[in-house]
Amino acid sequence: MTEEEELLVDREDYLANGVHIGTKAQNKDMEKYIFHVKKNQLAILDLNQTDERIRKAGKFLARYDPEEILVVGRKEETEKPIEMFSEAVRTDIIQGRFMPGTLTNPQSDSFKEPEVIIVSDPEEDAQAIDEAVDAKIPVVAIVDSENSLEDIDVAIPANNKGGSALSTVYFLIAQQMAEANDEDFSYELDDFKEETREEE
Repeated sequence: MTEEEELLVDREDYLANGVHIGTKAQNKDMEKYIFHVKKNQLAILDLNQTDERIRKAGKFLARYDPEEILVVGRKEETEKPIEMFSEAVRTDIIQGRFMPGTLTNPQSDSFKEPEVIIVSDPEEDAQAIDEAVDAKIPVVAIVDSENSLEDIDVAIPANNKGGSALSTVYFLIAQQMAEANDEDFSYELDDFKEETREEE
């Protein structure tokens, strides 16, 4: 994919929201998604591949009923994006701490039985991934340049540290799911962003 008009949003929108910005740490698993490493060792992710994987994730998730999807985000930066994603797509979410046993212990008060989970950061959300593997639940993950792809079924290479980047990815996944299901989608990217916190 090389033509600007083929991207889900203008390349400038991806860039302005920092979706392409990786970390100074780079995992071998992510080499194929890294477009360039700057002189300061900061990885730059390939936006063409990010865009392609968002489309793939949207089509994959659209095969499930919304109530069968669980979205997980431990970090504060995920709060608004996954709340809006849940509102737009009608999925279940776990914001903040993921209680051990949520996917594996039917006796737990927090027990859930999703058919698929979405994690915002494989490192922060490792507990959810471990339990999903045990429960044989597929994992969709937003993966940064430092992340391992182990136990990830559908990877979306993107900055998973910044609120604006996460908002952009979740907005586009929701949009793609709605499109795949021939549903109206009335949300704008700004709806998924935290209004009170400005980001670079």
